[in-house]
Amino acid sequence: MKQPPKTIALVANTSWNLVHFRLSLAEQLQENGYRVLAIAPPGAYADRLLTYPFSRFYPWTNLRAHGRNLLQEWSAARELRRLYQLLRPDMALHFTIKPNLYGSWSAGRLGIPSISTITGLGYPFLHPGGSNQVVPLLYRNALKGASATVFQNEDDRLLFLKRGLVPAVKTRLIPGSGVDTRFFQPMSKNHQPGTFTFLFVGRLLRDKGILEYLDAGRRIAESNPGVQFWIAGEMEPENPAALTRGELAPYFSHPAFKYWGFLEDIRPVMAQAAVFVLPSYREGMPRAVLEAMAMGKPVVTTEAAGCKETVDPGENGLLVPARNVEALTQALRQLLEYDRAPCIRWVQKAGKERCLFSIFKQLTSSFWI
Repeated sequence: MKQPPKTIALVANTSWNLVHFRLSLAEQLQENGYRVLAIAPPGAYADRLLTYPFSRFYPWTNLRAHGRNLLQEWSAARELRRLYQLLRPDMALHFTIKPNLYGSWSAGRLGIPSISTITGLGYPFLHPGGSNQVVPLLYRNALKGASATVFQNEDDRLLFLKRGLVPAVKTRLIPGSGVDTRFFQPMSKNHQPGTFTFLFVGRLLRDKGILEYLDAGRRIAESNPGVQFWIAGEMEPENPAALTRGELAPYFSHPAFKYWGFLEDIRPVMAQAAVFVLPSYREGMPRAVLEAMAMGKPVVTTEAAGCKETVDPGENGLLVPARNVEALTQALRQLLEYDRAPCIRWVQKAGKERCLFSIFKQLTSSFWI
């Protein structure tokens, strides 16, 4: 009798995350005969999880991505455990902090193999005081239940090992989620002559280095009237690192700055930019940087974990210290004077998220012989 297909659950803290970051992985799983379930809070992108490559979508209604109410968090963890008890997936793949914590905990207690992917350490590790001190302890307890933990850069992996949050034998390293280079590729530019455009793409959070970018831009614009500084990304007021509209208004009212808001398709705006800038304080592996490089853009980013791995200084971009407006200003001025050749080499490093599937196969071979 033919066996039914194995069921894999992909779990994230937003439906947007699964739609924008995990479609290639879901496609690969479907192509190899697996049934793929999506588990995430309901939201604007939930309808996209009702169609291929996902077989079914199960809303995680109690999860709040930035919630801190202990009763609400306990309800979210119990809801995911009940979903696992009902669905009994053959394996669960967890992404973002709370799915990693609650998913690994739930799957481990139910005997369900799981893989946690650390896509960045985020606010709790950049701001370790107060209630954030408990997050490493939660990781230590939860990741005991994971079959493997995937890191996107070596700094994050070593930090978890140093703190004893995960055994070394259970760790894997994959440099980023990858991008689809059939979608992100160099495009023709149609911009006004005599202008030079820098572009920042990301959530408008202090930890992304947006204030350093804006301050550097204001300094440069004083003596370079043809230079533009574009910003694309959404405000996230519920995030403790979010900037307010009042804090951003003095910059966005300046003629050198243009705020695009959130863009469903960043490519037309990216194509018009000369240089991509991300002065982040820490990342897993910044997807926006990979998208920019796949489109042939040189990058200015920081020497911080996750960012420094993307740039070969002087070849495809420049690195500067994090939280340093002066160094960032100098780097942007340098690229203003630089007659660059097309920067395409990184395209070879920006491929689709297929490498996680290879680790998935290595791990599952021991479960499903």
